[in-house]
Amino acid sequence: MRQEIGRTRQGLRLGYTTGSCAAAAAKAAAKMLFSGEEVCQVRLMTPKGIELYLDVECPTAGGDGAECAVRKYSGDDPDVTDGLLVFARVEKVLSGRGVSQEERILIEGGEGVGRVTRHGLEQDVGEAAINRVPRQMIRQSVLEICRQYGYEGNILVTVSIPEGRKAAKKTFNPRLGIEGGLSVLGTTGIVEPMSEKALTDTIWLELKMLKESGCRVCCMTPGNYGQDFLKGRLGVDVRPAVKCSNFIGETIDYGRLLGMRGMLLIGHAGKLVKLAAGVMNTHSRQADCRMEVLAAHAAMAGAGSRTAREIMDCVSTSEALKILRESGLSVPVMETVMEKIEFHLRQRAGEELEIGAFMFADGGEILGETSTARRLFDEIYKGVRRK
Repeated sequence: MRQEIGRTRQGLRLGYTTGSCAAAAAKAAAKMLFSGEEVCQVRLMTPKGIELYLDVECPTAGGDGAECAVRKYSGDDPDVTDGLLVFARVEKVLSGRGVSQEERILIEGGEGVGRVTRHGLEQDVGEAAINRVPRQMIRQSVLEICRQYGYEGNILVTVSIPEGRKAAKKTFNPRLGIEGGLSVLGTTGIVEPMSEKALTDTIWLELKMLKESGCRVCCMTPGNYGQDFLKGRLGVDVRPAVKCSNFIGETIDYGRLLGMRGMLLIGHAGKLVKLAAGVMNTHSRQADCRMEVLAAHAAMAGAGSRTAREIMDCVSTSEALKILRESGLSVPVMETVMEKIEFHLRQRAGEELEIGAFMFADGGEILGETSTARRLFDEIYKGVRRK
């Protein structure tokens, strides 16, 4: 029986990510390596700010290494990784291989952890599919134990998921170019249940509360990237913003039904490009037309068949955007993409709800905006910009 770590406002149980499991297992293994004592439970602070106390399974030690496992728990989120053991082996390696603190903690993928085989993902081709935030969590956790025991040498952490290869067949990994196992994921360390009814009910409630507080023009963002963009790139408070997840169409419908006067969508190209094809639920299981959209608009801008084919072969919008930049087509393509996005947003919003959008890329670069975006932004954030 796993200890409950919290619930959403709708009463759904939270879980923790494969990244949290890997970091906790690595921390426990490092503790065993330096203390020589078996570790039964480990404490982990997640990027979300929720502290976890996780049970350690399969602890083993010997020679210059130790290994522990933490069992994945997805709460009430349906996830093929739920219940899988995530192992981390920690061992001392020869000095001189690393210089910075980051290089001192070397991270590798073992059995059941996928390998990146295509460009455009967070890790380079050939690397283990362990994403950036889980890598940071693993390094921080192991460095904490190294400092505690005064160890200044290098450490190799090998993450493995014995059942990962089988479980990965039920995911999108093979299609994305991740072969041989699962990805180690998570940006907050916490799994928040993705019940569609719970999410759309929450969106409705948040919009209703905004409306009742006197707000008739607001932002909506698909997720954390959009809110980070608001705070970091645009320098404003996120409170007049509703997180709409993949439910962009439903959120627009709710805004119209509640009598909102205007809505400004702010999101990453990986989500918003789909709107140019009229796709209003941006979850990958509903539709993934990103490359088709970008390739078609590139062709309209004068791209040859070779460039269009290269875009179609991409696995991420970041990779496709790089091709567009190198071809000198980024600006005209984004102009026509934003025109189509504006068309479909207006079709969904109707005459009574003014709608606009900003689309950004990795690093906060603004790729495009609709004709009403600046005016809506100024109206929403008039007088509340950070100084």
